[in-house]
Amino acid sequence: MIEKLNFRRRVAAVQMVSTADVQSNVTSATRLIKEAADQGAKLVVLPENFAVLDGGPQTQYAEREGDLDGLLQGTMSTLSRALGVYIVAGTIPLITRPAPQGADPEILEDGRVRPASLVFDPDGQIIARYDKMHLFDVEVGDKQARYAESDSFEAGDQIVVTDTAVARLGLSICYDLRFPELYRHLLREQAELITVPAAFTRVTGEAHWEVLLRARAIENQSYVIGCGQGGVHNEKRETFGHTMIVDPWGKVLAMQETGEGVVCADIDLEKLYEIRRKMPVFSHRRIR
Repeated sequence: MIEKLNFRRRVAAVQMVSTADVQSNVTSATRLIKEAADQGAKLVVLPENFAVLDGGPQTQYAEREGDLDGLLQGTMSTLSRALGVYIVAGTIPLITRPAPQGADPEILEDGRVRPASLVFDPDGQIIARYDKMHLFDVEVGDKQARYAESDSFEAGDQIVVTDTAVARLGLSICYDLRFPELYRHLLREQAELITVPAAFTRVTGEAHWEVLLRARAIENQSYVIGCGQGGVHNEKRETFGHTMIVDPWGKVLAMQETGEGVVCADIDLEKLYEIRRKMPVFSHRRIR
């Protein structure tokens, strides 16, 4: 594990209202990440689809993993290095599947991409990649009505936890939030801070977003950053927002309801381990 000099670190979540204009979205993300760093954040999380939302086939924006000359990965690498922060880059469409170290990456050839949450360290290097495991193929009572992510995305199949100087991160994305077994695995791998970049619809967000985030924090005794899209994107698509940082007791430390912006909070790992010591939920499990 990376040694932590003290138990408190400031983290931030960037809420956006992304559109089909990639360059405009990247410009907004850059500005908001800098704002978070100016507020003292050492780790910044972007929402799902931060670079493009409802912009047609994702293959036109897709990059190969590790292509730091690409617009999306290159911008995140440059920013993390220049600002000295970790960036959890929401989701970036990747045309390559994860490959073992030293192996050539396998390229998707069916017109789909992998929605990947990449973690950049303060040296601008990619230290983790998580591909969304649960795809949003549902019917919702809004103007879009039907969502079929599997038409555009290929699901991942690997649970990912990575060490940073801020906390041990467990990675997840949006619809994953409804599958508590994933988060139990993240806790088993000693995650301390769980990131949930998302684009929850307004309808489902109003009903379930906050309660699910707080439940995942409480039952896994972890900090959770739920980082959302928050506004009207086009004539059919509206997202709920309410980006928030939740502590291991289920308390919402900071939140932004709608519109773009930055929320910051200090996480305290000493508090986290005190909660786990006093109420050792994980060791009390009867079903494993």
